[in-house]
Amino acid sequence: MRLIETEGLAVRLGGAEVLHDVSLSIATGEIVTIVGPNGSGKSTLLRALIGAVKPSRGTLRRAEGLRIGYVPQRLHIDPTLPLTVTRFLGLPRRHPVAEVRTALDRAGLPDLRARQMTDLSGGQFQRVLLARALLEKPDLLILDEATQGLDQPGSAAFYQRIAEVRRELGCAVLMVSHELHVVMSASDRVICLNGHVCCEGRPEVVAQADEYQALFGSGTQGALALYRHDHNHAHDPAPEAAE
Repeated sequence: MRLIETEGLAVRLGGAEVLHDVSLSIATGEIVTIVGPNGSGKSTLLRALIGAVKPSRGTLRRAEGLRIGYVPQRLHIDPTLPLTVTRFLGLPRRHPVAEVRTALDRAGLPDLRARQMTDLSGGQFQRVLLARALLEKPDLLILDEATQGLDQPGSAAFYQRIAEVRRELGCAVLMVSHELHVVMSASDRVICLNGHVCCEGRPEVVAQADEYQALFGSGTQGALALYRHDHNHAHDPAPEAAE
């Protein structure tokens, strides 16, 4: 089932066309990662998908009743503001205690409800943001550079948790990330964006595409080795990437 779909999507910001001719779809249960250089329109695309930015052209369709959970790139909290994890998760509306506990458990933070938000490590803070998104019981979980600022082990642990959440909830996951070594191992499908969709497909197919290598170079063998190492099943022979 397609949860969200665009055809010929374009977005203008400040008089400039940031995105054009973007056609993509996200289906139930898949993990899709959007990669691209700085300024390629990745975050703008996510904002358009969640309804925060209005497309200037094209179509955007969401499944009826689609629930979206969103984990932002960053969130600043005044360090002088006394705000516990539980209270933060109750904004803007409170949730039953059992639901809060379940969301924190799924995010990998079962014992931090009473902790001050400003006392959390970077990884703990991002997991609280994940728990907040999970409280929406999402059909589609969207993450915008959610591991920015984390070290490589922290990023890998976070993405492993995302894969576990997908298995538990059956939700689709759409991620934006610059960490090619991690996302290539965590994704079912990769979309390479640079103002438009340059190429897309399974990670090992996209990594061989001319468009991808023109943007990121050919030094992705480590990412592909990690991808293949993390899976214990065989893949069908990869089709040639489309020009």
